[in-house]
Amino acid sequence: MPGQRVVVTRHGETEWSRDGRHTGRSDVPLTEHGEQEARALRSVFARERFGAVFSSPLRRALETCRLAGFVEGVVVDPDLREWNYGDYEGMTSAEIRQERPGWVLWRDGCPGGESIEQVAHRADRMIDRFRAVDGDVLAFGHGHLLRILTARWLDMQAVAGQRFALEPASPSTLGYERDWTALLGWNEAQR
Repeated sequence: MPGQRVVVTRHGETEWSRDGRHTGRSDVPLTEHGEQEARALRSVFARERFGAVFSSPLRRALETCRLAGFVEGVVVDPDLREWNYGDYEGMTSAEIRQERPGWVLWRDGCPGGESIEQVAHRADRMIDRFRAVDGDVLAFGHGHLLRILTARWLDMQAVAGQRFALEPASPSTLGYERDWTALLGWNEAQR
């Protein structure tokens, strides 16, 4: 749907995101700073009109959505959940590499969790849902999932998401340049 914009927004800071812990399915809350980041999004989105607002069901994303001013009509979709890190849930990359030297999430995945292909499949389903909306879309989710979704929006392999750093409470805009998908704005966090 050329002309449509999809604004993907990572949740605000949590203790685990601040500490670099892989936070997939654990339902950790926002920190006080994360709540402030989420409230600051109100001014970012003040003049925007969205045909639909989506959120991950996890508390950190839903709370960011609420504090950013989007309560009514939000569609909670489990496909926006973060990558399931399985046995590596709650661990930092350094801790994982102590057990598994040279480990890289994007190449090696997580035992007991999702493969990158499974996450990409969920991202593709979300893109289909976004494209079915008449108008612009706002989606609240998680760092790795949104990076994979962006790669898939741009017709790239999911692993290309490793190249898109994404800060907490950072809106990024996906859209179109003429008839093809494009990245219109990235990692536009309040600084």
